[in-house]
Amino acid sequence: MPQALRNTLLSIRDLLISAGPFAVLAVGLLVLAYLWLDPAPPRRVTLATGPAQSAYDAFGQRYKKALAADGIEVVLLATEGSSANLQLLRDGKADLGFVQGGASEASATEVEGIESLGSLFVEPVWLFYRESAAKKLTATGVLSSLPQLQQLRLNVGTPGSGVPSLVDKLVEANRVDPRTLQLARLEQTPATVAFLGGELDALVFASAPESLMVQMLLQTPGVKLMDFAQSEAYSRRFPFLTPVLLPRGVVDLAGDQPSQDVRLVATTTALLARDSTHPALVQLFAQEARELHGPAGWFNKAGSFPSIEHSEYPISKEASRAIASGPPFLQRYLPFWLANLVERMWLVLGIIIAVMLPLSRIVPPLYQFRIRSRVFRGYGKLRDIEQRLQTDSASAAQLARELDALEAKTHDINVPLSYADELYALRNNIALVRAKLPPAA
Repeated sequence: MPQALRNTLLSIRDLLISAGPFAVLAVGLLVLAYLWLDPAPPRRVTLATGPAQSAYDAFGQRYKKALAADGIEVVLLATEGSSANLQLLRDGKADLGFVQGGASEASATEVEGIESLGSLFVEPVWLFYRESAAKKLTATGVLSSLPQLQQLRLNVGTPGSGVPSLVDKLVEANRVDPRTLQLARLEQTPATVAFLGGELDALVFASAPESLMVQMLLQTPGVKLMDFAQSEAYSRRFPFLTPVLLPRGVVDLAGDQPSQDVRLVATTTALLARDSTHPALVQLFAQEARELHGPAGWFNKAGSFPSIEHSEYPISKEASRAIASGPPFLQRYLPFWLANLVERMWLVLGIIIAVMLPLSRIVPPLYQFRIRSRVFRGYGKLRDIEQRLQTDSASAAQLARELDALEAKTHDINVPLSYADELYALRNNIALVRAKLPPAA
């Protein structure tokens, strides 16, 4: 090995050894910060959706596909609907879930440990009825008020969907005795089959227009959609409802479906999460919500959703930032896991750097001391020989042998070239002490 390369490697080795305590301290602080902040999110998250073929199920599939690109597995938990989703969140059996406004019997402020990622879309209350059944009640075959439902076989869905609770509130507001209603509580798909088969006269459910059931029923001959003429009044009586308008021809322009504007009432559906859900996951879901729910729809303009206004539940800080600002700067250029790690540890990294910079000043003195101590140990031995020479000249032969041994040892000392002058100075001083020895007899 060339001597120059050997000296360089020795210098690097000594530098690394000198910086060892400093490096160990820095790594220790980083490990403690990582364990404390827990920046890496779980790779698996559970999302409570809704019945098969519902809008909740469709959106759940889209979230699953979107987050898979970032290495996150979204487990979709099929449920009866909003009420069931809220209960799963409260029980800790789901990390996130779709919940429509007014789904909880308790006040949202009484539900602890739940945060909102914002409202995602409106869910109109769709009340479909068979025209043939309505003609038995009115000559036109058109229903215009809820009290008319007393003479029809009506499906309101399962309790877990949240719709039965909503229907109860609407029926009570119309002073209809619930005992006079012929209610069925089938799931959405079996209820639709029974409705089309003539076993039911009407069915009601709350769902986004993207639902396959809604799309199909709106274009089924002989099926009518009830117009809520009092939609404004309903919204004033119930804060979680809002009036919406289904524009003429929005379903099928060529077929002019619907043939006239239809007034509806709608709830807003929010994406809720447990407050213990990892912040990075909340941020990621909120970012995807901007992409999935931001475009214009039948009942909203582009950019209306997701919305953090008028929320029933406390808004997550992570979600609020993601909705307002979009993806953080680093996530636009780096993989999610790396950008998330830097974003969540940058403050701690800054603190660690601020602490370690002053401490790093001890590395050069340690390095210098380590190199020079190899030479200084020779000086200690040389001084001892010189002192003994002054007090006991009779042992000159022994001292000469010790000087020879010391000089031989200096040839085994390796120091960087920048410290070679001290090594050669030691050898010169050995020669000076040797000159003081009395001549051999």
